[in-house]
Amino acid sequence: MQLLKLNETLKFMSLRKIAMTISTLLILASFVSFFTKGMNFGLDFTGGTTVEVGFEQAADLKVVRSALHENGFPDAQVQLFGSSKDVKIRLEPREGEKADMISNQVLDILEQAGQQVEIRSIEFVGPSVGEDLKEQGGLAMLTALICILLYVALRFEWRFAIGAVAALAHDVLLTVGLFSILGLPFDLTVLAAVLAVIGYSLNDTIVVSDRIRENFRKIRIDDTIEIVDISLTQTLNRTLVTSITTILVLVALFVWGGETIHGFATALLFGVFIGTYSSVYVASSVAVMMGISKEDLIPEEVEKEGAEFDNMP
Repeated sequence: MQLLKLNETLKFMSLRKIAMTISTLLILASFVSFFTKGMNFGLDFTGGTTVEVGFEQAADLKVVRSALHENGFPDAQVQLFGSSKDVKIRLEPREGEKADMISNQVLDILEQAGQQVEIRSIEFVGPSVGEDLKEQGGLAMLTALICILLYVALRFEWRFAIGAVAALAHDVLLTVGLFSILGLPFDLTVLAAVLAVIGYSLNDTIVVSDRIRENFRKIRIDDTIEIVDISLTQTLNRTLVTSITTILVLVALFVWGGETIHGFATALLFGVFIGTYSSVYVASSVAVMMGISKEDLIPEEVEKEGAEFDNMP
């Protein structure tokens, strides 16, 4: 069943200049935030200590945070995991203090606050390990973009490849920029979400590019803008169904998934929205701006050997 019935072609490309202006401004805002505020990297990248504690009764996170903040741990990140009795406490690295020493301090603070707890596990991530993870995460995104550029260039046409990579870079920059502007923690789960956004956006872009290529070969119209508009209109139903069903799942994760995957759900929610937008306006607009035409996508006819003799009288 179709989600939307269209009797006429929607003029997507008539708004491409406005859309590109908005995208440019958002990317500039992201860069300004990167250089002024920076990123609020989680302990996965900065290093630190994670202490998992178990409570006899359901834990009151407000009491736990207040006790830690008032006793020398203002940077403590407290969240539930597993059940209401299990709490994960993340602390930034402290010079001259080992993980065991920090965990004992946390235990003493909670017991003084009237909480009956026991230490379940202690994990320590050194600053050098965090730097390695940060570097490897950046290389993973860069490698993904380069591989996608090569694949789309070989599969379709180099102008589509440039458009696809521009759309993916656009999605990554805006998603990471959102976390910078809002000051949200950026950890390994968020990095995984950003890589998932690349895959989601690429899938949407490939579908649109394939339809544009097909229509260039099938429709006898020389107007590139009109063919792109027809292609985007034809794929609109599929795009809306895919996006809406994905967003419904992510909203459920965002609302009921808990703080452990809050950043992951936030990045994917924003990424799905911006990825749908970029597959329509960024990827297609860049290909149009670079002069894609019917001649570029119609395969060359290969003359069969001996054909000249067949045509002789």
